[in-house]
Amino acid sequence: MIGFANAIEPLRIANRIVGREVYRWRLVSTDGAAVAASNAVACSVAGSVAAERRRLISAERPTMIFACSGVFVEDCQDKALFSYLREAYQRGIAVGGICTGAWILARAGLLSGRRCAIHWENLAGFAETFPRVEAFAELFEVDHNLHTCAGGTASLDMMLALIRDDLGEEVVNRVCEQALTDRVRAAHDRQRLPLRARLGVQHAKVVRAIEIMEANLADPLSLAEIADHVGLSRRQVERLFEREMGRSPARYYLEIRLDRSRHLLRQSPMPIVEIAMACGFVSASHFAKCYRELYTRSPQQERAGRQTAMASVA
Repeated sequence: MIGFANAIEPLRIANRIVGREVYRWRLVSTDGAAVAASNAVACSVAGSVAAERRRLISAERPTMIFACSGVFVEDCQDKALFSYLREAYQRGIAVGGICTGAWILARAGLLSGRRCAIHWENLAGFAETFPRVEAFAELFEVDHNLHTCAGGTASLDMMLALIRDDLGEEVVNRVCEQALTDRVRAAHDRQRLPLRARLGVQHAKVVRAIEIMEANLADPLSLAEIADHVGLSRRQVERLFEREMGRSPARYYLEIRLDRSRHLLRQSPMPIVEIAMACGFVSASHFAKCYRELYTRSPQQERAGRQTAMASVA
């Protein structure tokens, strides 16, 4: 809902500021029925994808189409929707994705060899599922008339960039004032808080060591290699982690690898043995043992829990 609202509201505000209807929009669902967001707020729509597809050859054809999606998007297998998006793009209409909407565009075959932005929480599963797509944890991305953003407040930044292209800097600044935001963030601004703020870590060497760990999850480095990269001895790294993180570097490294595996279990259909390998474990049994010790349930139970959550949302 936050990504959805942040995509529409800047357009409404821009119309109000310039005193005319520069932008108009209509909402469409796959079957024409109202859609409830994950916060249970329902949105009425103007029609179905089938009806919208007929408009592609009429005077009512849109100039842009956005697919907005949230949790469990990886289970979308709507061939009619994918076909509609492909046809629209082939007819020269800009196509975009909001929040996890990049997943919809990738399923439709529109992102192969293209750059896209997606929420950091979904990046691991997306990258494993669509290896030919250049996916980044950035705020928004534009590549060959394909517009994607990470959702949340990044939708606002993407729309402000579009409004700036159409109406200029002065209008964008006035939209920002109305929305009580002080600036338009650049497309490549970071999604997540810096490590220092996110983890409360102050020591530069610890921050650098964690960055190295996060960049090497599938093929974990040894502590000696990490220490060499940051210019410290192994013992110095161990002491710093105990002081700053309250755990050994080996333990912290294991935890971030398991965190990535958790995202993959929840967001991708990858076999568990492949997830284990993608997160740097030598065997599925070792992976299961470590997973159970940290999360008190097995990888199989994690995946089963996801199915239960899906059923409750449906």
